Amino acid sequence: MSSSTSSEIVVQAKHLGKAYQLYARRNDWLMQVCFGWMKDFFKPFWVLRDINLEVRAGESIGILGRNGCGKSTLLQVICGMTLPSHGELRVTGRIAPVLALGSTFDLELSGRENVFIGGAVLGLKRAQILKKFDSIAEFAGIGDYMEQPCKHYSMGMRTRLAFSICAHVEAEILVVDEALAVGDAAFQRKCMDWIDSFRRTGTLLFVSHSMAEVRRLCDRAIWIEDGRIRQQGDPSEVIRSYHRALLVEKDDVHRFSASAAGE
Repeated sequence: MSSSTSSEIVVQAKHLGKAYQLYARRNDWLMQVCFGWMKDFFKPFWVLRDINLEVRAGESIGILGRNGCGKSTLLQVICGMTLPSHGELRVTGRIAPVLALGSTFDLELSGRENVFIGGAVLGLKRAQILKKFDSIAEFAGIGDYMEQPCKHYSMGMRTRLAFSICAHVEAEILVVDEALAVGDAAFQRKCMDWIDSFRRTGTLLFVSHSMAEVRRLCDRAIWIEDGRIRQQGDPSEVIRSYHRALLVEKDDVHRFSASAAGE
């Protein structure tokens, strides 16, 4: 860990936890609303448990783990898309969340209209979006589809547009969660080149199942298992431990059970 001062910490989580409420019966949700002060009518499903994390300005951090381990939920909490159930979180700086923006497009609106909505969500004023629009459209590379409703877009085209918007918001923190996996090879290369440039001055949080990209892009890796940080440190060492666990430890579907995830 760097010897920099704490003022340079841009993400700090202390004993962070996130639980979802699972209801066995349809009317249990209403019972919870009406009588939740008396008892709980749900089972808590703890996706994140006791996460302690510090991210310093300029770091590039790769986050890895099995499906369902809590990687995406951690990034959603950091991005403010969902609130933590337990613990403390402090984030300093504008975030560009590639993981989320494309999934929130209004599919009835055109790509152009979604650029203005997405830019506004990420903190840009209309005049700033107008100034950047041509560059956003060129980076996305979807041509005349920019004027068509997003319901006619493929997932790859939505990803192109979402990444292009995020690339133009001048954020301090970039969050990428497997979003590029649906893009074609040429666009993936274009995005990776941009990420290479961004991480020279910005902070990167990068979730990927591509260990080669984690090694290349990141100076620290975090391995999450069952909602907890199991190991963090040099990417090569963490990846080696992770691969060893994949070979010798059974992939137990029990981890998706609400009864197994309680605290």
